[in-house]
Amino acid sequence: MTSAAQAPAAPTKGLASRVARILPMPAGAGMARILVERNIMSYRHAWVALVTGFAEPVFYLFSLGIGLGSLVKVVTTDSGQTVPYAYFVAPALLAASAMNGAVFDSTFNVFFKLKFAKLYDSVLATPLGPRDVALGEISWSLIRGALYATAFLVVAWLVGTVHSWWALLALPAATLIGFAFSAVGMFGTTFMRSWVDFDYVTLAIQPMFLFSATFFPLSTYPGAVQWFVQAMPLYQGVALERGLMLGEVGPGLLVHVAYLAVLGLLGLVAAARRLERLLLS
Repeated sequence: MTSAAQAPAAPTKGLASRVARILPMPAGAGMARILVERNIMSYRHAWVALVTGFAEPVFYLFSLGIGLGSLVKVVTTDSGQTVPYAYFVAPALLAASAMNGAVFDSTFNVFFKLKFAKLYDSVLATPLGPRDVALGEISWSLIRGALYATAFLVVAWLVGTVHSWWALLALPAATLIGFAFSAVGMFGTTFMRSWVDFDYVTLAIQPMFLFSATFFPLSTYPGAVQWFVQAMPLYQGVALERGLMLGEVGPGLLVHVAYLAVLGLLGLVAAARRLERLLLS
């Protein structure tokens, strides 16, 4: 009777193990939060790094959105709405702020911990596993990106570039942007061999920042270039934030949400598998 009762459990156990291997989540309750707590504690004495992280988008907002905005005056968005230039630029810079916070933490910091501090080797001596590392570091990147986005949104509100209640959803949208970039950034970091390889990160981020319809409407680009721009992750974030902050809300925003969510999930799964291979081999 005992063996007969236990027989049906074998397929269930096998299915559970296969799901655990596919998903980046730990098989049990998960210990990733401990790594997040560790990062929070370590940044208690490095708060300046957090404060300066959103400085670049804020400077762009004042220099281009407000400074250049006094010359450009108004911009016609791709939906046909005419808005002051500062209103047009602010949502894009909010998306860029979320991207910067997530990418910085999931690339440079993760690489240092992985290759030099050997932090994750020590982590494996605890109940945490490689999947906890991936989930914990990406979660921390989300927190950092959300902090940058919150601070930037407050500044944008203070200077008068926020006029729609839909802007309240800009913070969850910024967190989604951070999720996509931190997951993909961490996956790319697992292939880095030296600090020189991070030139590729700059090579990807800087043009994306400048040409993702950040400072000009998509319609100003040549037709062939528009397809390329729309394929970039930051454009999806810029279009999402711009729609929310300008009140241009419609079903099309769900496409941007789906793009970023799928990109983030694929990056999370890929990063977890790569870390598992690197740390356990």
